[in-house]
Amino acid sequence: MSGPSPFDPVVSARAAFLIADANAKAEATLAFAQTVAEAGDLSIVPASDWPSAPGRPELPILLPPNQMPRRSTGGLKGRVSLLHALAHIEFTAINLALDLIGRFAGVPEIGARQVEFVADWARVAGEEARHFRLLETRLNALGACYGTLAAHGGLWEAAERSGHDLATRLAIGPLVLEARGLDVTPGMIARLERDKDADSAKVLQQIYSDEIGHVSLGVKWFKVACAARGHDPSSVFRDAVAAHYRGGLKPPFNHEARRAAGFPTAFLLDGPLSWAG
Repeated sequence: MSGPSPFDPVVSARAAFLIADANAKAEATLAFAQTVAEAGDLSIVPASDWPSAPGRPELPILLPPNQMPRRSTGGLKGRVSLLHALAHIEFTAINLALDLIGRFAGVPEIGARQVEFVADWARVAGEEARHFRLLETRLNALGACYGTLAAHGGLWEAAERSGHDLATRLAIGPLVLEARGLDVTPGMIARLERDKDADSAKVLQQIYSDEIGHVSLGVKWFKVACAARGHDPSSVFRDAVAAHYRGGLKPPFNHEARRAAGFPTAFLLDGPLSWAG
């Protein structure tokens, strides 16, 4: 009698990536991340036909960013609107972390560090799934759920524009999109505390703490990818932002959190990417 099939992290990441239901995707991703963490020595078989897009539910309706209705800013409706937007970001972040594993675990820049790469981004995927569940729980407590409001697909569109190259994806994903979360989340926490919603503020504080680690991993692997090609990381970062991130980077920046994540000041020194602000 044959035993169970050996665990293949890329196959498992693909299975979670393709799940459409948001809560089921989060559960599958948490299980995937735990299995990777407990597996010890992993055997990585890179995907030859990684899907071009993740599974996603019919709701929320996705609109272009410039067609999104103005978000309510006050009272219960405003808090639901904020938490729903954040839940959509975390849902997309699950897919981004799984996509990093499936799309890039076999690229030459990673070399013999495939197991380390997969383990790092599996942990991130699991934390993003946990963030989604925390936000969905808060939405439920406020009489709402993920999918009840419109959302925009800008995060995944940015991933599509950077899917051709590991360094570019890491620049646009962890080092731009997630790092921007470090800039804006403290203000959201303060707003929720002013609204006397301590439970939601606590969720955002947990997300904020974890995201510092995610940006740190982004910096780590971005430098690995640049070093493998003999490229200057600051130049690669600025070129990636100019080519693939619409609108460029704008202050204010959260200097303290970015430094805690190891984000190099030199990445944001020239021209429109000025660190000042």
